[in-house]
Amino acid sequence: MTEIIAERTRADQAHLIHPLHHPSAHQTPKIWVSGQGALVRDAEGQDYIDGLSGLWNVHIGHGRHELAQAAYDQMNILAYNSSYAGSTNLPAIALAEKLSALTYPSINTFFFTSGGAEASESSFKTARFYWKALGKPNKTKIIARTRAYHGVTLAAMSATGLANFWPMFEPRVPGFLHIESPYPYRFANPTPELSDGVAAANLLEEAILREGADTVAAFIAEPVQGAGGVIVPQDDYFARIREICDKYEVLLISDEVITGFGRTGRWFGLERYGIEPDIIQFAKGITSGYIPLGGIGVSDTIRDVMNSVPPAQRWMHAFTYSGHPTCAAVALRNIAIIEDEQLVERAAEVGGRFQERLRTLASHPHVGDVRGIGMIAAVEVVADKASKQLFAPTAGVTQKLVDAMLERGLFTRVVLDAVCLAPPLVTTEAQLDAIVEAVESAIDSVVTEVAS
Repeated sequence: MTEIIAERTRADQAHLIHPLHHPSAHQTPKIWVSGQGALVRDAEGQDYIDGLSGLWNVHIGHGRHELAQAAYDQMNILAYNSSYAGSTNLPAIALAEKLSALTYPSINTFFFTSGGAEASESSFKTARFYWKALGKPNKTKIIARTRAYHGVTLAAMSATGLANFWPMFEPRVPGFLHIESPYPYRFANPTPELSDGVAAANLLEEAILREGADTVAAFIAEPVQGAGGVIVPQDDYFARIREICDKYEVLLISDEVITGFGRTGRWFGLERYGIEPDIIQFAKGITSGYIPLGGIGVSDTIRDVMNSVPPAQRWMHAFTYSGHPTCAAVALRNIAIIEDEQLVERAAEVGGRFQERLRTLASHPHVGDVRGIGMIAAVEVVADKASKQLFAPTAGVTQKLVDAMLERGLFTRVVLDAVCLAPPLVTTEAQLDAIVEAVESAIDSVVTEVAS
């Protein structure tokens, strides 16, 4: 087996370009061969708890034959046909109808993509289309936040607020700008007479006024910033955001690629804040990652504008695989499993206990912050707790933490020295306990090594 693994690794290195590609990060890659529930197995036969649900997306767990059967059944009937205007298919119709019942009340119309970055592109273009159709063609700018992740196609990358994604692909698309993240652990409130949440939200108003409200099309935000380190905003943040967007006629785009379909203990992340967006975008959990699918939902107001323009000014946006019948069939079966097994409710209940267990790590001398909601969380490791100072990059803490957790049977990602956790919604309580133990033990091991 060792020889086979070595040979396959050489073939991989010779022929595959990986996301975030560089040979230095791919000398001894894990070759994953199977999965069951919250566990994944590598080519050496070692099992690991999947601490990030693949990439925030395997909500119902690995090895669910029901989704394979749904794909098989649909492929035997109609694997694919175009969904361009004038054509449609039954699974896509059913999925759009189902999403209308699940998402925010004002959102009842959907466009499907192959993933989250395409969803971002669709949101941006829809926002520009909307304002042009209403006779306000200068409203084109998109405001996003630092530490945001909205994908890495060129416009999506320009909205993404993680600067390490930019340098080798610049110049970025013009018309994208960023305000500071509300990041409760590190946000420095410039107006102490206001709550941190309102003060952070007011940065949006400042940006709109600085740019000119007649130039701003939309503000895009994740209800929980995932790839930026699992940042849960203050309770009063999004209510103020909604007020500002309404005041200045700026569309609110909720990027629910990570938070959608139960991850936070609600079907969608903004439900917790009691507001509705104008556009919602989704991917990942809609199929639990078993097959690529994403999309956007638009408010009835936006839909009515889309439907009212003359044919020559139509919404000239399209993807070959939009409304793919096989993807839609898998999504429908995945959603049925989430409903039947009450996984949204489970994410709230069991996720609440998971958060309590993780918070026991807050007393660790090198844990600066423990944050999360439902089945998404982060444990931020710091060099100095009083100053919140991170370890120097030369210490290599990020990779050391990944390696130490692997040694303890946990596979997940570390972002800016924050251990990110989003296990499948079916993860057992014993496995959640094991995650907490592995994280604590890994932190102990790494900080001891770095200090020595």
